[in-house]
Amino acid sequence: MQTWKRMWARNGVGYLFLAPWLLGLFTLSAIPMGASLYLSFTEYDMFTSPEWSGLDNYVSMFGDDKWRNSLQVTLTYVFLGVPLQLLFALFIALLLNRGIRGVRIYRAIYYVPSLFGGSVAIALLWRQLFGREGLVNTMLGAIGIEGKNWIASPDTAIYTLIILLIWQFGAPMVIFLAGLKQVPTELYEASTIDGAGKWRQFRSITLPLITPVLFFNLVMQIISAFQAFTPAYIISGGSGGPLDSTLFYTLYLYQKGFTHFQMGYASALAWFLLVAIAFFTALIFATSKKWVYYQE
Repeated sequence: MQTWKRMWARNGVGYLFLAPWLLGLFTLSAIPMGASLYLSFTEYDMFTSPEWSGLDNYVSMFGDDKWRNSLQVTLTYVFLGVPLQLLFALFIALLLNRGIRGVRIYRAIYYVPSLFGGSVAIALLWRQLFGREGLVNTMLGAIGIEGKNWIASPDTAIYTLIILLIWQFGAPMVIFLAGLKQVPTELYEASTIDGAGKWRQFRSITLPLITPVLFFNLVMQIISAFQAFTPAYIISGGSGGPLDSTLFYTLYLYQKGFTHFQMGYASALAWFLLVAIAFFTALIFATSKKWVYYQE
């Protein structure tokens, strides 16, 4: 008892300041996550009491063709879109790091899409841009190329969403720019004296020294891309079409939970997504020892 009193006397004020965060952690995160884990082992339609079904939801998942398709679409989106987004963000950051006039204005302009990238308004705008009568086809028509309804074609719909992801390069660009500012200029001066060109400087100096920033951006953008929902929902009208070509994993989860009212199955889908994100994040951390360089 005396130990608890001493701990409270020493740390009580700190716990009081932490109380709102702890309340939010348990009521908005921990308890709902525990409930969803339990529901993933049940048959539950939100209108009747959950009935324990064991691993049936997980077994059904691996035999679900639509689930496999949603996983394939999501992996394509993540592992094609994120590297291209980071490459473009790094390219723009390198340009802005050259000390051009008005760099703050350009930085703010390029960052704006990241602020609105997940919004309904931007998704609607993208739907208009790549529609049959959209701006993209208008520009192609001006040079004699006949366009098509890019969003309504199963062959191109997913790529319009990948372009949208690349367009939201502002946040990683700002982080890359901050990392580039930390590279010592004397290293470039010494390499120039030794006869190194721009490409050699980038490969031997810039890239190794910004690998911690690249590592951070890679982890954050992969986690974010796996959870993408709004663009696919708005552009496909919630169906994941055409022919399920934009059926993101999160969209399929939403359909199962809130359209078909298979909340137990949707909970199992959510937990598989959590494990998948954790796996790829852990894989990046495990391989980072081989390619991330930290200055001592």
